[in-house]
Amino acid sequence: MSKLKRKDYEALLQPLQTELANMARWVQHTGQRVVVVFEGRDTAGKGGAINAIREHLNPRQCHVVALPKPTDREAGQWYFQRYAAQLPGAGEIVLFDRSWYNRAGVEKVMGFASDAQVEAFLHATPQFEQQLVDDGILLFKYWLCCDQEQQEKRFAERLVDPLKGWKLSPIDLEARKRYRDYTRAREDMLKATHTRHAPWTLVDFNDQKRGRLALIRDLLDRLPDTAIDAPKIEFPKLAGKPAKERYGVLKPIPVAKA
Repeated sequence: MSKLKRKDYEALLQPLQTELANMARWVQHTGQRVVVVFEGRDTAGKGGAINAIREHLNPRQCHVVALPKPTDREAGQWYFQRYAAQLPGAGEIVLFDRSWYNRAGVEKVMGFASDAQVEAFLHATPQFEQQLVDDGILLFKYWLCCDQEQQEKRFAERLVDPLKGWKLSPIDLEARKRYRDYTRAREDMLKATHTRHAPWTLVDFNDQKRGRLALIRDLLDRLPDTAIDAPKIEFPKLAGKPAKERYGVLKPIPVAKA
């Protein structure tokens, strides 16, 4: 299948983003709480998928969570504690750019967690997620799939693109050697945490544009299709002619010339 062209992608994305805006209005109106977990290999396209979802949503309602390495204090806490602190309140949506599943992925493969810690995590996670669901949180978990050939191309692009260089770290470079180790870790994770109350959904992201469209469509299809009318806002004419900006203390900086 050929890669989707940007023009075609944007034409397909626009109606989905309209549905997302309707969904967000429903979440706010009903006080629902939505959590979407994005996991997958480095370069799979988690950030792009998240941006496509949140682009036209109110940032006060839709929050992106991408936690850094835990501090010494956080490392001594209950493992789920710092993630639980990021969960949504009523009417909110939280998109996790990586999540508590770090322990079953990078921490396991790179040796940042012991075998005992990983085993305890895999045992505890279904119970933790059962508590979230039982409390009324709508939980969705997506794993973004990417072949090693595509991963290599994207790593190479980051290496030469100054706008993407921040995405490349020593851990990413080490991960290149451990593609199969990550596969085994993922399979162990799925076996332990793919449950009826919190199932995983795998999405092919070898073509990131097609992957985003498939993921968003799946997410929308799994949420109630309940239309909430947008509030009507009156927009009367101004009483007089539009005013121009006037400056006293300071002047605007010069605008860029074409």
